[in-house]
Amino acid sequence: MNIFDIIYGSSFAEIAAILVLAALLGFIGLLLRQPLIVSFIAVGLVAGPSVLDIVHSQEQITLLSELGIAILLFLVGIKLDVKLIKSIGGVSVLTGLGQVAFTSFVGYYIGIAIGLEHLTSVYVAVALTFSSTIIIVKLLSDKREIDSLHGQIALGFLIVQDLVVVLAMIVLAAIGIGSGHGGESSVWQVSISGIGLVGFVIVFVRYIANPLTEMLAKVPELLVIYAIAQAALFAAIGDIVGLGMEVGGLLAGVSLASTPYRESIAARLAPLRDFLLLFFFVALGASLDLTLLGSHFQGAMIFSVFVLIGNPLIVMLIMGMLGYRKRTGFLAGLTVAQISEFSLIFIAMGISLGHVTNDILGLVTLVGIVTIAASTYMITYSHQLYALFEPLISWFERPGAPREKTSNNKGNDNYPVIIFGLGRLGTAIALRLKQKGINVLGVDFNPSAIKRWNYLGLNTEYGDATDAEFILELPLKNTKWLLFTIPHHHIGLSSEDIRKTVAQLIHAAGFTGKLGAVSHNSEDTEELALLGFDLVLEPFQDTADRTANFLLDGLNVQSIENVIGDTQYEKV
Repeated sequence: MNIFDIIYGSSFAEIAAILVLAALLGFIGLLLRQPLIVSFIAVGLVAGPSVLDIVHSQEQITLLSELGIAILLFLVGIKLDVKLIKSIGGVSVLTGLGQVAFTSFVGYYIGIAIGLEHLTSVYVAVALTFSSTIIIVKLLSDKREIDSLHGQIALGFLIVQDLVVVLAMIVLAAIGIGSGHGGESSVWQVSISGIGLVGFVIVFVRYIANPLTEMLAKVPELLVIYAIAQAALFAAIGDIVGLGMEVGGLLAGVSLASTPYRESIAARLAPLRDFLLLFFFVALGASLDLTLLGSHFQGAMIFSVFVLIGNPLIVMLIMGMLGYRKRTGFLAGLTVAQISEFSLIFIAMGISLGHVTNDILGLVTLVGIVTIAASTYMITYSHQLYALFEPLISWFERPGAPREKTSNNKGNDNYPVIIFGLGRLGTAIALRLKQKGINVLGVDFNPSAIKRWNYLGLNTEYGDATDAEFILELPLKNTKWLLFTIPHHHIGLSSEDIRKTVAQLIHAAGFTGKLGAVSHNSEDTEELALLGFDLVLEPFQDTADRTANFLLDGLNVQSIENVIGDTQYEKV
């Protein structure tokens, strides 16, 4: 008996083999500096039927995959800002529907042009409109951009797309296809179920969420188990009533978003989410038959280019017309540059109905592999791509970008200190300076951070530090210090690149004051010193120095100097 016979005979051995394969390919991806999600996709393909064919426990894999999806969307929902949802709801609907209409219309004629039949072209065109909510949310979460304006808008139109998927399935049923249920009753059933679920969430948030979580928080493990249970329950209900697991999981998170324990829940569930999502990619890979890929290779490449370029362009165009900055439109547009696992399900449904042939599933599968892999890199390196294409996309932005006027500057141009990055450190510094009568201006591209500063009575400007046009608009005339406190995991560029870009843009704008920045390791500190920064803060080292001085004072020993490595640092 060989190793594969042992694996095939035991579900546990099969899961163990998949985990070993994931660790191996993940390590190879790490050495090659590839995004982890690319390694996950590779695991699915290698474990699938076309390579090792070790995935036979379909029910177990699917169960773990669906639980991972529920927790992923739950964690997104638990951090959603309800007020922000209201402000971006319109652009999400318009952009989502606009992208679906554009992709369907153009995709149909591309299909006709490459020789597909009319009905086949319709199926392929509709399949191309679906983007993968799971993959995009995972990538944006890894980049800490799910809370940014473009991340929230992207999430909004992805949910719109998911609802379009539901309606597309209902349309097939409406003409006597698939399950055979009446289309009109299905539409009403989904609509009423959706309204009922949203109504329950509103009641739950208002009367139940806080007292319930306060009781559960007395035993932290029980609070985590409850959060998982709620995510799974809502996802199951969403799936049963036709809204989909994604919408159900999202509403589960929203129902706990107002509780004081949401950050603790999110922190505890994040590792579980990453583990379970591995099985989503395994399940996806196991559903791909690579032997079907060759029959429509040229057509698949044409469709792939269309999805990778056409979808982002239409999103940028719609968002530009609605008054958003070109940067926001560009970053949001990149999120729709791939097709979804639902695309394969949709085509498979067409095959079962006799409307399309098996080779069309191969075409869409190849488009999926190409676009998911390529868009992963596009989203991962979105900021570098924006810097590359920024001079070419100016016409996607209306003058003044009226929809992004979220500042609270009040026309003041006298700011001795400007802080980029409105996180905990930047906020703490600004509040202390405000107490001393120093006028501070905060800059960030996270709408939630802007609102928090405005609530604290601090002046703000919504914008991106790497946007040359935005830098020129800043009131730098009377500024003495510009402090940069954005952690580099919030930015797509490397630490050195982003700070070098900021330094160059600031000096090009005529800034003659001093530059300060936060560093988190000695290598970064050296880079900042070489870039000419006048002040470098190492929060960990600075805290250690201050604590040591307190201890030395108690021991009647001379205090140490504030030295990090071999560099003496100036204090504001």
